[in-house]
Amino acid sequence: MPAEPRATERLPDRRRERARNHGAGHRGCGTRRRSPGRRCRRPRGGGACRSAYDRSQNGDVELPGRAACGALFGVDQKKIEERTEYDVIVIGGGAVGENVAARAVQGGLRAVIVEAQLLGGECSYWACMPSKALLRPGSALAAVRRVPGAREAVTGGLDVAEVLKERDAIAADWKDDGQLEWARSSGIAVIKGTARITGPRRVRVTDADGDREVTAAQAVVVCTGSAPRTPPIPGLDEVRTWTSRDATSARSVPRRLAVLGGGPVGVELAQAWARLGSNVTLINGGARLLPRFEDFAGELVADGLREDGVEILLDTSLERVGAEAGGIALRTEEGRRIKADELLVATGRSPATHEIGLDVVGLTPGEPLRVDDSGQVTGVEGGWLYAAGDVTGRAPVTHQGKYAARVVGDVIAGRAAGSPEARSASPWSRFAATADHTAVPQVVFTDPEVAAVGFTEAAARQAGLRTRVADLDIAVGGSSVHAEDYRGRARMIVDEERRVLVGVTFAGYDVAELLHAATIAIVGEVPIDRLWHAVPAYPTISEVWLRLLEEYGL
Repeated sequence: MPAEPRATERLPDRRRERARNHGAGHRGCGTRRRSPGRRCRRPRGGGACRSAYDRSQNGDVELPGRAACGALFGVDQKKIEERTEYDVIVIGGGAVGENVAARAVQGGLRAVIVEAQLLGGECSYWACMPSKALLRPGSALAAVRRVPGAREAVTGGLDVAEVLKERDAIAADWKDDGQLEWARSSGIAVIKGTARITGPRRVRVTDADGDREVTAAQAVVVCTGSAPRTPPIPGLDEVRTWTSRDATSARSVPRRLAVLGGGPVGVELAQAWARLGSNVTLINGGARLLPRFEDFAGELVADGLREDGVEILLDTSLERVGAEAGGIALRTEEGRRIKADELLVATGRSPATHEIGLDVVGLTPGEPLRVDDSGQVTGVEGGWLYAAGDVTGRAPVTHQGKYAARVVGDVIAGRAAGSPEARSASPWSRFAATADHTAVPQVVFTDPEVAAVGFTEAAARQAGLRTRVADLDIAVGGSSVHAEDYRGRARMIVDEERRVLVGVTFAGYDVAELLHAATIAIVGEVPIDRLWHAVPAYPTISEVWLRLLEEYGL
């Protein structure tokens, strides 16, 4: 497996390690830690131990199986990245693109990533990781205050400076040195620049040295992610607003923060900044928060936000936004005026496909790239164009994008090697992203948390399934020990014809770690009669599984 990068020397103590333990070059790729520059053991099956870097980029040694490692042998990196032909060209170097390239290299192919910004992408520097770094201290403090005997020891609030300092460390100070080191030591070439498709298997790369055309012997993979979507509100484009990037990298706490949007990004960042001391107003055009989840999830999150002092305006639309002395003025269609120092626009995202040359191959810029389960883009002759992640519109969450990326990398390498299994990409093989359709897990890291996988009750009905729903307040032995007055709810949806789970939602304190059991049950199509024999330990919150099955009637 490709080696993981060393912790940066810029950061003190254990932060140096944590700062590098995110993104695709680390856990995102599922790689084991090994310092670059160390020679690895001989691969299983014999053969000289040569690095994936040496093998895949120079092509002078073939190793059996997936004997990729992170050893360095003094290869001229500049020379490698000045090549004009690779096996795989990956456009976009976020977590998804890194996973595609890593799997392609492990399969013996020469891969290059073209990335204009920070290698590691949105999740590592501006989304998943820094947002959770902002949320975690407040959640930990609130958890202590829910435990009698411990809350009495709490004498102060959050240390804002330390929270922001830790956030910076988690985001690696917005520097990608470690990511670059990991990628290059793993056999992946990296070009810092922009890429535009100019024809079948052809890409024009623009970097500091100018333009050049690069060709792919096997495939071009688009992993450009998504970009914030701005609603058409009069005056909005005339004021300086926060995107999610601004909200996760801000250097100080705004006195007044308005949040436009009640999805996962909006509610998470509203709570994070409220707990850091901001006066937050959340404005949502719909009747409830988290509309893609079960109703009770949004209700519990709304209660939690209000307890933190967040004002929530539902069924509210903005008539106009404008600048005023010292801030931003918002006027609702009902005539209410709201003043804010910062306005976070969190109303969704769109696939980032505008500037990559899709029109050249008959596709529409700005639209998602439609792919089959192997990641191959449909409607493009020759089967050379693939895509993974948000850009496809299939399952726009980081972990699911990395799952699809692993599939795409394996498919390209397998098809290049003539694998019939890779060619057929049968459902639930490692060459098909089958889980995108029915088993996408998602966690909203508010306090209380929301964790869901599979169908909601409404979506299951819409899919034509004959279902039975079990609902339950989470009031078990484990929850009573976990927190005083524990609040939470759970829902389990059973396909009655197959007697398997097709959807599970938990909402409550610290429910995120319950989710993977539900994901396994859905992906594995475990019959509920067999699931009844999976006995939860006592006293844990996992007892909710037994209570749900009892509620169902077992």
